[in-house]
Amino acid sequence: MTIKHIVMWNVRGDDAAGWARNVALLKAEFESLRGRIPGLLHLELGVDESRIDYACDAVLVSEFVSREALAAYAEHPEHLRVRRAVGDLRIARHQVDYESTPEAGRVLVGTDATRNPGDHDHVQAV
Repeated sequence: MTIKHIVMWNVRGDDAAGWARNVALLKAEFESLRGRIPGLLHLELGVDESRIDYACDAVLVSEFVSREALAAYAEHPEHLRVRRAVGDLRIARHQVDYESTPEAGRVLVGTDATRNPGDHDHVQAV
């Protein structure tokens, strides 16, 4: 069991160039946490490509070994540094934390009646 920590933001920008600078800063700051936080298994920051009106601009997808590791991350000096660096860049912030198991991210594909039970292909969900 691990804990997934997902955070989504809408980012400030007076114009397209200002928005792009802020998104790049957000991405660089969070990516700088890799290898610095005990119990942090995975961290990636993605920028929305759809540009649809209800989409968030950026998403942080991270995974921790335990709830305790996530709680420690919240107070870790490096995380607090990043929060200070990007705090005024956001317009909105949304968060979801949840327990995950290795099987939770898998999806069955290519199953049909001609296959034997248990004879499935698996792909990692994204």
